[in-house]
Amino acid sequence: MDDHQGEYITEEKRKALEIELKELQTTRRKEVLDSLEFAKSLGDLSENAEYHQAREEQGKLEERISKIERILKESIIVKTHHSTKVEVGSTVIVKKAGEKEPKRYQIVGSEEANMSQGKISNRSPIGTALLGHKKGDKTSFQSPNGAIEYTIVEIE
Repeated sequence: MDDHQGEYITEEKRKALEIELKELQTTRRKEVLDSLEFAKSLGDLSENAEYHQAREEQGKLEERISKIERILKESIIVKTHHSTKVEVGSTVIVKKAGEKEPKRYQIVGSEEANMSQGKISNRSPIGTALLGHKKGDKTSFQSPNGAIEYTIVEIE
């Protein structure tokens, strides 16, 4: 694994972020500006809850736009691919010691991590433990409940 400290995102996540960014920069910005104009028309801004709420929404919107732009600019795009070792973008089937059923995980950047979808961050304890290993390897990591051992059954 390289020492790059940037974030990793899949091609699908990049496309989803580009769509969200376009929506935020066009439709949502216009809605927020319309809200601000309406709130200003109500008069006294110091006592105007609608104005303050619209300003807060505008701040959150611009913050999200900046975050997405930063992610798109700085992230490394990884494609789902087959490899002989676990890397970002790999889908890996692992068997936890003491359990019968194997689990399937996709190793992704932290921006996409979602345990319920089986997407684990390359920076998570399990993600870090799996990276660089091959089919048949045993690896473990420390959890709050002690060491957890996994065997890599397959790399897809």
